[in-house]
Amino acid sequence: MIPIRTRYDFDFSSPPAQEAIRIIDRLREAGFTAYLAGGSVRDALLGKSPKDYDVATDATPDAIRGVFGKKRTLAFGASFGVVGVLPDRRDSVTQPPRADKVEPTEVATFRSDGVYLDGRRPDSVHFGSAEADALRRDFTINGLFFDPVNSEIIDYVCGREDLQRSLLRTIGDARQRFAEDKLRMLRAVRFATTIGFQIAPETANAIAEKASEIEVVSGERIGVEMRRCMASEHVLSGLDYLTDLQLMRYVLPELAQMDHAVIHQLFLHRRQREFPSALALLLLASPSANADLRAITERWKLSNEEVRIVTAALRGAPKLAIAHQVAWSKIQPILIDRDVRYVLDVACDLAVAEGLGDEGLQRVKAALELPSDVLDPPPLLNGSDLARLKIPAGPVYAKILNRLRQRQLDGELSTREQAIDEVRTTKW
Repeated sequence: MIPIRTRYDFDFSSPPAQEAIRIIDRLREAGFTAYLAGGSVRDALLGKSPKDYDVATDATPDAIRGVFGKKRTLAFGASFGVVGVLPDRRDSVTQPPRADKVEPTEVATFRSDGVYLDGRRPDSVHFGSAEADALRRDFTINGLFFDPVNSEIIDYVCGREDLQRSLLRTIGDARQRFAEDKLRMLRAVRFATTIGFQIAPETANAIAEKASEIEVVSGERIGVEMRRCMASEHVLSGLDYLTDLQLMRYVLPELAQMDHAVIHQLFLHRRQREFPSALALLLLASPSANADLRAITERWKLSNEEVRIVTAALRGAPKLAIAHQVAWSKIQPILIDRDVRYVLDVACDLAVAEGLGDEGLQRVKAALELPSDVLDPPPLLNGSDLARLKIPAGPVYAKILNRLRQRQLDGELSTREQAIDEVRTTKW
């Protein structure tokens, strides 16, 4: 197949891009062909700054390690033709940088894949040509190469045309691509969501036909893709795709219990959110949010930090959204929580969705500007004080201290003397 070659001015100013070009130059000096490949080419054509720059070459893994030296390479995927090349800012072989201080650039040998036996990975790979490497990839927009020497996009799969059409389409027969790797169905939704593309009809039909087969993919791997979908400004499109393509019942069955009209209202502002904020916002539409969070945690293997943030947002966001109507003693503990920025993020969306105005949010934002000793003043009394006041030790201590703290924050008590009088005159 003769590829379509078109000139393109690539921006190589970023350090990762310069490192990838250094690697390509070295491989070419050693007599090999080497290109930028996949996502970095796609993102550049979309006007985005690529996060990673992968290199594809006809050099075998052993040859790559021979060019750069074993001390400067990591054979973390050599069985699949992938070698990590460590940066060398002096381009010298005498003093390699420490591997724990740098990020390697992935350099992959052109390959074709063997049979996919487990619905996720090929049982073998065969090193080959750039054309074969392009044809074994998932979607046309990911099958592009860039030749920095001639400043040319090399396109065997009409990927650039699909980029211009904002269309996500598999390379070759969609059913075969999804039969090989079931996760590609969810990756299709993720790509369409994160870059705002439409899924080609034949690709969408194949997903709907094979949707139940996504169950062979681990929940943890599904969670990785869903995090990216939910952090996108186009999250609603992603959720709609999951529903329309029959994937939702396997990927996020909890959504079936939620009011879709409420979900659309909650995500009214189209913007990027961090994943915990997006998940918390989604769960606010659930009649069983805590149970749903436990199920999602187990299935997607959410981290302790993610669970903590989502839980804090579920509890605190509804209060912050109407902070002007809630006692300060109920608001202040939320504002001193380490996850308050996520809680406030969700509260802002909730206030917009429910038409609550911004009076409560303005109160919160003003409070967050206060000095720490004003926002979180020291308690008036502690346990030692209660012991000196001859209060018998026990669960009553927590009751007394919580009550004193509440009254202090609400401005009803302001001195130690007032707090001591409260303890002495109250029947606990």
